Amino acid sequence: MIVQRRLNMQLVIALLLGLALVIFFILKTKIQAFPALLISAIFIGLLAGMPTNEIMASISSGFGGTLSSIGIVIGLGVMMGKILEVTGGAKKMASVILKLVGIKRTEVVLLLSGWLISIPVFCDSGFVILSELAKEFSRNTKKSMVKLGCCLGAGLYLTHHLVPPTPGPLGVAAILGVDVGQLIIWGTTVSILMMPVALIYSKYISNKLPDIIPESTSEVKFTDENLPNGLMSFLPIIVPVILILINTVSTAKGINNPIISLVGNPITAILIGTLIAIYGLTASVSRDEVVRTLEASLADAGLIICITGAGGALGSVLRTSGIGDYVANIIASSSFPPILLPMIMSSLLKLSQGSGTVAMITTASILSPMISGLGISPLITTLAICIGAQCASIINDSYFWVVTKFSGMDVKVGLKAWSTTTCVMSITGCFIVFIFSFFL
Repeated sequence: MIVQRRLNMQLVIALLLGLALVIFFILKTKIQAFPALLISAIFIGLLAGMPTNEIMASISSGFGGTLSSIGIVIGLGVMMGKILEVTGGAKKMASVILKLVGIKRTEVVLLLSGWLISIPVFCDSGFVILSELAKEFSRNTKKSMVKLGCCLGAGLYLTHHLVPPTPGPLGVAAILGVDVGQLIIWGTTVSILMMPVALIYSKYISNKLPDIIPESTSEVKFTDENLPNGLMSFLPIIVPVILILINTVSTAKGINNPIISLVGNPITAILIGTLIAIYGLTASVSRDEVVRTLEASLADAGLIICITGAGGALGSVLRTSGIGDYVANIIASSSFPPILLPMIMSSLLKLSQGSGTVAMITTASILSPMISGLGISPLITTLAICIGAQCASIINDSYFWVVTKFSGMDVKVGLKAWSTTTCVMSITGCFIVFIFSFFL
């Protein structure tokens, strides 16, 4: 009995020290998240008493197993997003939404534009692309960039954290074994429910702060002939999502159609979307330039793929060592609501090191061995992790600086406006997911 207690305590200490090591490496050293996760996996395995050959085998299988299902999708998704960025497809989508909604509802235009564009395009890039649009709206309507910047930033932030093929939620889905189509459906639903709160709070907080109206510059031309066709700009996003959803619904209804299964697989669907973007949006771009753009995009993809794989390796060690089962049993037998664990853990990781993607993947890696013991579904756990990682965008988050600097906010105003907006959004999302947990 005493020996067993010592072993159990050893497992808990291994987990806590391993997490502390990851955070220390990312915050205080020159070691990036990818090697930090691998070092932590080895460290935890050694402290848990695993044989060295078993540790390395677990790391290899966890890394390879995770990327076998998601690596290709991340690479293709980043390629597609880059094409939309450099060809003006993202700007065209925003201008189409503007014409549909109207310039009087500029906050809604920016919120919707950001929400849609951040599905394939990283939120940082999306904000840079659309920031001139927001500034022109501000100059024409005399609405503060505090309000417009927060609305644009919030729209981008929502789908960046909740809707595949954005790498963060895609990586979490792979680690926890969640169907991508299901995550698209429920991630979209949660993000839509959060949008009114983001809109209302952005308006509220901007009224408490001084107006920021950018100085006049050259006029933004929404009808620029160099921008691609509107329908063609939307198709790279819409087609893969529709194909994946058709496959998900067919599977749920027991329909086994080989063609649907092929084109609705996330790999094939996003490959089709990438090809549509390449051949539909680059008619005026030379072959060499397109190839260079696609090759450059793989630098971003490689980083996300490596971090995701390392997260899978860490989760594999936690599973093999028995730490996952032990911690899950402790939580399940206590009065602590299990649904709060992924929310709190991803929130703390986001606050401590700034990156939502790292927070999501690390939390998923830690919790993946515990899912069966916690009594909550992998889908709800995924949503809870993604929501928790939105709280809150502060000075250690690169996106904080993108939103504030391109909106003309200083640090003090950024913390009062943008940071509190993301905090309110995350709390709202946590409440929504908590309600969903009773039904999913």
